[in-house]
Amino acid sequence: MLSILAAGSVFFPGLFLLSKQCLKRIPGLSWSEGDAVVVSARLVSSIQAIMASSAGYIISTSCDDIIEDQHWLTSAYILFAVPYFVYDIYAMFLCYWHKLRVKGHEIDNGPKPMGVALTSYLRREFLMVLHHVVMVTVCFPVSVFWRRGRGDYFQGVMFLAELSTPSVCLGKILIQYKQQHTLLHKVNGLLMLVTFLVCRVLLFPYLYYVYGRYASIPFHLVPLSVPWQCNLGAALLMAPQLYWFSLICRGALRLFRRGSSRPSARPASLSPKKERPDWDALTPAQPSNGYNARMTEHETASANH
Repeated sequence: MLSILAAGSVFFPGLFLLSKQCLKRIPGLSWSEGDAVVVSARLVSSIQAIMASSAGYIISTSCDDIIEDQHWLTSAYILFAVPYFVYDIYAMFLCYWHKLRVKGHEIDNGPKPMGVALTSYLRREFLMVLHHVVMVTVCFPVSVFWRRGRGDYFQGVMFLAELSTPSVCLGKILIQYKQQHTLLHKVNGLLMLVTFLVCRVLLFPYLYYVYGRYASIPFHLVPLSVPWQCNLGAALLMAPQLYWFSLICRGALRLFRRGSSRPSARPASLSPKKERPDWDALTPAQPSNGYNARMTEHETASANH
């Protein structure tokens, strides 16, 4: 157990540092510290998402009995990924710190002390930081110890929720480099909409449906047949997913309305900046791991700086 935790503790921060140094030193790139930090954080998040999704697919397809069958990768990947959430709190703060500098806060108000920036970060990103803390202090012991080796199939399916994270990360990188007008950004936005719906919103009804089939119980009676802790956990996890998905849909609806109100032939001189608010709304302001998101109008406006 300790060796797996140690491996995760080295892998994710090490990958972040390696990526940042490469982006800053590779000839032809030579990115600034701030750009390298933000992109590296997104890259590590996407890699973690791919690893989690791959583990989830292997686990879920290997379990014939959705309750009793076990797979060694379930607990192993949970242990490996726990350090990621600790690292990501720091990575998110670094991204926040560099965004403050890019916005010109230091020029307008003088250098901002680290303590003041940290307080501002914790206040603004409280829900995301709380989510990470809960993942380490609650979800980790529940998944590894409380389950007692049962329900690996469900844990594997939960890992598949990470399939939506790479598109979220790519969308935020495209926004960072003001590429909202490109076809790639539009296609990526639609992909994010679909993957978020399937992997994060429909995930929980699917788990109830699968258990209903396993126990020969009608779907609407499943909540009455499982422990109350399962219902509470599912409700707490699904509620924010519905909220974030509603924000994504709202952004897509605004884009559709604006697109339908424009003439079919747009002038070539149309600035991409005019389209930015719509597609920014399609990209939730989510921590780099993709588990959680908090998108507000203030964040959307901030992305345009």
